[in-house]
Amino acid sequence: MSDGGRFGDRSALEADDLAGPRLAKADAAQFPNRFEITATAAELHAEHGELGPEAATGQQAIVAGRLVGRRQMGKLTFAVLQDGTGRIQLLADASVLGDRHSEFGTLDLGDWVGASGEVITTRKGELSVKADDFTLLAKSLREMPEKFHGVSDDEVRHRQRYLDLIANPDARNTMQVRSRAVRALREAFWSRGFIEVETPALEHQPSGALARPFLTHHNALDQDMYLRIAMELPLKKLIVGGADRVFEMGRIFRNEGVSPRHNPEFTMLEAYQAHADYRDVMELVESVVAETAQSAAGSTQLTYQGKPMDFSTPWRRASFMDLIAEHAGAGFGLQIPLSELAANATAIGIEVDSSWDEGKVLAAVFDRKVEEHLWDPTFVVDYPKSISPFAKAHRDDPRLVERFEAVAAGREFANAYSEINDPIEQRARFEDQAKRREAGDTEAHPIDESYLRALEYGMPPTGGLGIGVDRLVMMLTDQVSIREVILFPAMRPE
Repeated sequence: MSDGGRFGDRSALEADDLAGPRLAKADAAQFPNRFEITATAAELHAEHGELGPEAATGQQAIVAGRLVGRRQMGKLTFAVLQDGTGRIQLLADASVLGDRHSEFGTLDLGDWVGASGEVITTRKGELSVKADDFTLLAKSLREMPEKFHGVSDDEVRHRQRYLDLIANPDARNTMQVRSRAVRALREAFWSRGFIEVETPALEHQPSGALARPFLTHHNALDQDMYLRIAMELPLKKLIVGGADRVFEMGRIFRNEGVSPRHNPEFTMLEAYQAHADYRDVMELVESVVAETAQSAAGSTQLTYQGKPMDFSTPWRRASFMDLIAEHAGAGFGLQIPLSELAANATAIGIEVDSSWDEGKVLAAVFDRKVEEHLWDPTFVVDYPKSISPFAKAHRDDPRLVERFEAVAAGREFANAYSEINDPIEQRARFEDQAKRREAGDTEAHPIDESYLRALEYGMPPTGGLGIGVDRLVMMLTDQVSIREVILFPAMRPE
């Protein structure tokens, strides 16, 4: 190892555009193993936020954070530390620090610093820690972005999320709201008697959704496997096994496009409840999401992209076919021949694939003409059978299934249905999907004999649900792109 100590070859680091003066000041002693704090910025503000100017509390505090601001006024130096909870000012006084005051002045913006001292307020009333000692915890060898006024380049923010979190308060808030939302969702299901389980992310064949999978290879077994596109079938096997209420929150992988609404790796919550149907699940969804909004965002009355959005219950319920008639006109319905239906869809700008049936055409019309008009949370109910291979046939219309999607702000964020528990009917649906696959539908999947065998042992009436966690968080944090709520979104290599 070179004289660079734990940095290794410093010449290599310099070649990577590191700031020379920063590099020269860095050595292994400036990277201690640990530092014990006694207070966070948020705790100090919560306890002493009402103090007036020039107050002395007599309370000692040890704080630590990244140096994000500094100004010099003679023998006084005012610095701003940012920790994971917020910001607190450090007051470095030459009369207290002595010779070390000049050393404090050599710290760079971006350095991690620990400091101890009395909690006071300045003449202007700024809550501060009057430092009597400080420690450099980690040297920042690169200059911080735009002097902490924010990172505005989306490419930089998404590829180097740590810079986004350092410089942009909105990014830190989004991360915190997402964490609260995930916790609230879990607690909502736990409180209703659901047990949380884990199912495989690697599958022998894709199943549970109409989506293209990622293919990988298991070397030891010498066989191709797929990253899961849904958790559905393993969870329903647990219902067969006697688990009345189960849920899982985890990563799903779909080999599809990247857009403001889509990331190939995303977070889904799936839940299944025995002895329930899709109407029961509607009540479950609206209550759980309202609780999550209240817990994570502080209210069910939100503002999204400048418009009010109301998550309070109950939500509107409207049928899939009625909404198409309302927004796309009379030229679209299950009673219309496929050729005419396809021609009508083409006339409004939809590229119709030759493998599509009536259900796929109507789904495309819904996506193009209806979804954008649904702002407040709405349950879109009763979908065509052909696009819902796991949903039970509608008790009043055999062309439809008992399925709903929850839509808000023009995007679907939850999907649910009364599950098929008849193995003969499920096999027929699988066979229909297999035919579509042979005809060129890349989102259709082969027959899953493993699931059919489980279903033949008997599954009680069951309501199933999937919630897109990322899309829900987008609404709770007023974000238009899914990349803003996923800390490390999919990107092309640099």
